[in-house]
Amino acid sequence: MDIKDIILLLHPAIAVLVVFPMIGIVVHRAWQTRQRRLETAKGGKSKIPPIVGSEHVQIGRWLTGFVVGITLLALAYATFKKILTDGVWTTAPFQVILIVFMYVATIISLVFLYQAREKHWRGIFATLTGMGVVILGFQDGVYRRDNEWFVSHFYYGIVATLLMIFSLAIVQNIYQDRSLRWRNVHIILNCIALLLFIGQGMTGVRDLLEIPLSWQEEYLYKCDYEKKTCANIYPSPSSEIPSVNRDSFLVTSNRH
Repeated sequence: MDIKDIILLLHPAIAVLVVFPMIGIVVHRAWQTRQRRLETAKGGKSKIPPIVGSEHVQIGRWLTGFVVGITLLALAYATFKKILTDGVWTTAPFQVILIVFMYVATIISLVFLYQAREKHWRGIFATLTGMGVVILGFQDGVYRRDNEWFVSHFYYGIVATLLMIFSLAIVQNIYQDRSLRWRNVHIILNCIALLLFIGQGMTGVRDLLEIPLSWQEEYLYKCDYEKKTCANIYPSPSSEIPSVNRDSFLVTSNRH
């Protein structure tokens, strides 16, 4: 593999090694937190330690950062590969500068979202982070599968990322709301996010099969994906064997 192929694998590698195990831990801690809350609400004493709640929140905050991070990594690879391939830097340098600015602004907005305490600032930085992810996602070169958006790895990922950003923004609201409205919103949205992450695992494996290595692109992108056919790039083994003139062979044999 070339270096560009190794960089391409960073996104799925981080997802498999870090993000999906972290999702499992967060879901487990969330379930334990809910079970403990239900047991104590009945007046009983739960065997589940009280630390599971704070662990759920802390690991969930890390999870949001990793999800946004690998999303930006995948978008950056696709976008800048297109820029370098098409020479956009020479034809439209201002566009490249604007894209770089958007990446920087999105990362800074996420950092400020982690630091924000007031409700309005959390809303502002969450909105800016989400806008940055969406705008960067619709740049040229990003593999979106627009014609099949309902089974698209890109669209599943964008929606899941936005839900994670929103969940990070409302953490303070959950603890301050006595009506439990924000907690119920948090549970519903994160159940949807969990289903999207499951879809991410399935569609991500499929896309890895469809995105070729760099040296294969020249040939595989010429295939007709609707008819599921490809041009014959190399001659068949039989065509490489030189033809034998049967008459000349018989004449030579008779001489002997």
